[in-house]
Amino acid sequence: MNVSLLKYLFRPRAVAIKVMRWTARLFPDELYLQVMYYLQLGKCLNLKNPQTYTEKLQWMKLYYHRPECTVIVDKYLAKQWVAERIGGEYIIPTLGVWERAEDIDFDTLPDQFVLKCNHDNNSVVVCKDKSSFDMQAARKKLNRCLKRDFYAETREWPYKNVPRRIIAEEYLDDGTDNLKDYKFFCFDGEPKAMYVVANHSSHPTFDYYDMDFRPLPIVSRVGNPTGVIMEKPECFEEMKRLATTLSAGFPHVRVDFYQVDGHVYWGEMTFITTSGYNDMCSLDWDLKWGEWLPLPPKITDD
Repeated sequence: MNVSLLKYLFRPRAVAIKVMRWTARLFPDELYLQVMYYLQLGKCLNLKNPQTYTEKLQWMKLYYHRPECTVIVDKYLAKQWVAERIGGEYIIPTLGVWERAEDIDFDTLPDQFVLKCNHDNNSVVVCKDKSSFDMQAARKKLNRCLKRDFYAETREWPYKNVPRRIIAEEYLDDGTDNLKDYKFFCFDGEPKAMYVVANHSSHPTFDYYDMDFRPLPIVSRVGNPTGVIMEKPECFEEMKRLATTLSAGFPHVRVDFYQVDGHVYWGEMTFITTSGYNDMCSLDWDLKWGEWLPLPPKITDD
């Protein structure tokens, strides 16, 4: 039996989630979110009077359709939007843009680079040495990701109308082979918490901190903590300041950064982190973060 199928044999909930994603277009938005929320978190979704962070993020999918958000989640177009607000020196240089993987001109790319789709997650392809890089496998993965309807799978409205592209970026190297990702959760323009993601290529770790970089006792559903208290990043205060600027005017957005040799680079912004299915393994934290997110007036495209 195929190993990839075997791992689902004794996980009926995982199978159900896969089936829902494959048939996502058959379901109206609210019903789809109700079913997926139950499958992901094992509890019913309250959309009439949402209280928790995860519930409110599902509400935002349905009722916070602000056109500007489509530009901000587009990993290509967002670069100009961000540069206009904090400066171009924080933007990772773009090396190329293509609509098909077959059009990627690898001869024009340097020895190290990063490829990704602009409209989804988990489509990143990293090249550390072009002489041994599997270009065919990269094209296959990227073409598969281009076909992915991320909006249909998640109902995250900002991604609904993002024109799909492949972009190449400069490879960031901090000398550790474990570039950390600093993700700031901002509410009404104020960073209130963050987590650090490491070990992207193997087993991602998630360590939560407050805005004084003191560890928070939060355990993520999507990644285990390292169990080690990290030193405050050299550019922590600068990242906080930039997150404040970029999140101004939004009820909630997560702003991500990298730090390389004392320089900060903006990574991305997302309005529905982990698609709203990370309850941080604690109702107390889910409720606390829910209190940080007063729901805005409805904005829909109906």
